[in-house]
Amino acid sequence: MDTLRPADLAREHGISTQAVRNYEQDGFLPPARRTAAGYRIYTELHAAALDAYLTLVRAHGHAAAGRIMTAIHEGELETALLIIDRRHEQSLRDRDTLDAVRKAVRHLTEQDAPEPVSGTDSWTIGELAHHLRVTAATLRKWERAGILVPPRESGTGYRRYDANDRRDAELAHLLRRGGYPLDRIALVVHQIRAAGGTDSLAAALADWRDRLTAQSLARLDAAGRLSHYLRLRAD
Repeated sequence: MDTLRPADLAREHGISTQAVRNYEQDGFLPPARRTAAGYRIYTELHAAALDAYLTLVRAHGHAAAGRIMTAIHEGELETALLIIDRRHEQSLRDRDTLDAVRKAVRHLTEQDAPEPVSGTDSWTIGELAHHLRVTAATLRKWERAGILVPPRESGTGYRRYDANDRRDAELAHLLRRGGYPLDRIALVVHQIRAAGGTDSLAAALADWRDRLTAQSLARLDAAGRLSHYLRLRAD
């Protein structure tokens, strides 16, 4: 098997020779043989390991990639595969979440817009319940579900709903009429709150979708490179 210098591996990936040595020291590459003078001798196997590791970093992040490669070099292949499987499971949950939010936002945009809620004054729970034609108990239930987070008056502890709280309540009311469960509504409201409105959320969701696609493609690439490395180790 042809031998390689640390500089050869480093040049291929645009990293420093010290980084290559650090990866070996951390267990991300298999141990290298040494010359009589103490210089490391790398081979095609090390090149494949480095390629797999750096691709795993892009696909799963530094921490997970390091755990995967370390487990392989410690003879714990099942542990490495479990880490990968869990990362793919998280991707599936992310896609399910994205799909749920996109459907709910589409539902919102297809419905008549709720009556605008404006003003800088805050409302009591009774005033908001009257405005939405729901009960105060319903609003408290939405609060327990994490949909509403009204601040409390100091001293009295009464809930006060500002314009943003009332917007969230309007959205929740609309989605409930559309048959959405409370946990999904809480998810959508949190996304809208973070994005600053439904228009901004639409752009954020498109970016989220693109990032998930890129991540999935990176994980396909990483799987192929890791498989190649494992075959070399088995030979």
